[in-house]
Amino acid sequence: MAFKIKLRKPDNSKTEKKYNSADAISEKSKFAIVESYKSARSNIMFSLSAEDQKVFAVTSYAKGEGKSTVSANLAISFSKMERKVLLIDCDLRRPNLHNIFKVENSVGLSNIIGKMAEFNDAVKHNVLPNLDILPSGTIPPNPSELLCSPGFEKLINSVINEYDYIIFDTPPIGVVADALLLKDRVAGYVLVLRERSTTHGDIQKMLESIKLADTKILGFIKVGCTQNKKRAGRGYYYYQYY
Repeated sequence: MAFKIKLRKPDNSKTEKKYNSADAISEKSKFAIVESYKSARSNIMFSLSAEDQKVFAVTSYAKGEGKSTVSANLAISFSKMERKVLLIDCDLRRPNLHNIFKVENSVGLSNIIGKMAEFNDAVKHNVLPNLDILPSGTIPPNPSELLCSPGFEKLINSVINEYDYIIFDTPPIGVVADALLLKDRVAGYVLVLRERSTTHGDIQKMLESIKLADTKILGFIKVGCTQNKKRAGRGYYYYQYY
């Protein structure tokens, strides 16, 4: 099953009160955009049900391919069901979610794992209705060690019963191995691909890494698809989910 999400070219001059409308879907977004994310959400929900899980991760091969935007929009879509959602920025080397949602990043995941803060001191409650955001926090010298530490596991175990869904925005697989360190804590991975950036070789390497880690792929989301010639000059680009 495949579908496309048609988005207007981002206007960086416009922002909403709590998040960047150039990146995140909102009530002002076109109907087709919102419905396409709902379809992606439904596919992921079926996969999670099969695994009896409610935690999944979003990643890509390289930086700049749109994984944080996809993570944000999936989290927003899940929260629209009136389900409690926690979106965690697990990219401790190059955080992005705080920019999309316009929240402070001085205290976050790394500070909690490092025992310098409590969850309630770091989490941003109700950034949108039913959506909490946990920023990455202070950039640490040992991000990989923190993500596979007992402290991270303890954090997730302490909050898992408070949320219907937990989404990890993880570092790119082709840059560092951090994303796959979380394999035992997620049902699987949603992989983000960018046209004219992600190559067939990149995809093959991701598939091999996922296989070697003995974990699962929940689906692919392709972003930045080539503009339809019939729409040339109208400033459209595409998202696609498989």
